Amino acid sequence: MTVDREAMLAKAQQDRRRLLRVPVNLPGRLFCPDNLREADCTVLEMSPGTAHLECEIVPQPDTTVVVYIEGFGRFDAVVVRSLKNDEADGKFGVRFHCSPLKRERVAEQLAHYVESGTLEDTNLRRHDRMNTRGFASFTRVSGEIVNCEVLDLSLSGVSLGTPARPQIGEIVLIGQVAGRVMRIHENGIGIEFITPPQDRAAAEP
Repeated sequence: MTVDREAMLAKAQQDRRRLLRVPVNLPGRLFCPDNLREADCTVLEMSPGTAHLECEIVPQPDTTVVVYIEGFGRFDAVVVRSLKNDEADGKFGVRFHCSPLKRERVAEQLAHYVESGTLEDTNLRRHDRMNTRGFASFTRVSGEIVNCEVLDLSLSGVSLGTPARPQIGEIVLIGQVAGRVMRIHENGIGIEFITPPQDRAAAEP
């Protein structure tokens, strides 16, 4: 049996790329769906299945988060123990929950980044929605506190499941984040955040 040496080398190179862990310096955004906290972050290192982040918010291990990484899009992830015990520096690791197809795509993007020093253009939506669910509440201008369910969440707004029907344009507070009611749908309301993204984390208690 003849061994195709070039094919073996190509496969080995592909396997290495799939497991590649790359030092990077990429801007990102961290979301914590459990408490609706968010903050800018920097991705210091990345592989097809993990990332090492620096952020003013350091979630506890096993916390489910969503990470947006410039050039790569959105990742559902879980916080793992910080690397080298550097919690005090705001650094920690996350493990991605993504399909094999997406991992392969990330591996290709990282390989391109290593080889060219640039990121490939992607067609990922800037404000891709999370489709995450959880319970929360919002405060109306009257002071009424309304319990609700988070149906989905993005950088720009949130969809809430609630029987309450505030008027379009009403300003509400979700935690300490201000939003404006933009639409009413069958299951509740859609809210657009009006607190600037860079100020939202600072607004959290």
